[in-house]
Amino acid sequence: MSSHAFSQVNVFSTDPLGGNPLAVVHDADGMTDDQMAALARWTNLSETVFLLRPTEPEADYWVRIFTPSGELPFAGHPTLGSCHAWLRAGGRPRQAGRVVQQCAVGLVTVRQAGQRYEFAAPPLCRTGPLEAGDLARITGALGIAPEEVLHHQWVDNGPGWCALVLPSAERVLALQPDWPALAPYFVGVVGASPKGSDTAVEVRAFMGGEGAEDPVTGSLNASLAQWMIGAGLVASPYVASQGTAMQRAGRVYLHQDGEGIWVGGEVVDVIEGTITL
Repeated sequence: MSSHAFSQVNVFSTDPLGGNPLAVVHDADGMTDDQMAALARWTNLSETVFLLRPTEPEADYWVRIFTPSGELPFAGHPTLGSCHAWLRAGGRPRQAGRVVQQCAVGLVTVRQAGQRYEFAAPPLCRTGPLEAGDLARITGALGIAPEEVLHHQWVDNGPGWCALVLPSAERVLALQPDWPALAPYFVGVVGASPKGSDTAVEVRAFMGGEGAEDPVTGSLNASLAQWMIGAGLVASPYVASQGTAMQRAGRVYLHQDGEGIWVGGEVVDVIEGTITL
């Protein structure tokens, strides 16, 4: 039996119950892959992360990210939540003001921006328009007429995301996926918010391979920003709303500077304790 400090934080909302929860297991060196996978199934959150000593000399810590069904190479809300939990537990970055996270896609830089954390969007590993067959299967599974899709693109930065732009946030919020038909695609759908809103777009993230919707998704918003800012579909900076359809109040803050695209949000502590395995 071993004991580990355990945190549960809320990411992308100041409301402790309004964003995306993340379970964090500290000092997880020595845990087996099977233990990590079993704990992720037990917490049954979208992601559970495990903090370990880094193996890369430039990194401050190494994070492994598990969903209830498997391990992810990268995810956004675990990146911000891990950084917050690591700093709160006494972690000290090698470079003041910047934390370097090691994960399966490489090194990811995280920095504090006032009351928020923000990470540098990792490079896309797949881009370009969706193939006709993929587009037809996805639109069919989402109940979307082909003419409703204003733009479409592969925006994969590790999890496998592709994206559709629809005419409005209202249309995005009305979607009701056929989950079996949507497998195995991970699909982000985005539409412009109404005039006068405090956000630019509404986002939803459908994980067809897992048959679930993610409340607020940093990796998807990162890749959407890389695509949409680069293509002139949205101006930097902007704020994305996500989670409305799940009664959440997620807000993701995105901007571009000379270093690239940054993806930010608040992190709130909710639970702290010890877990024994």
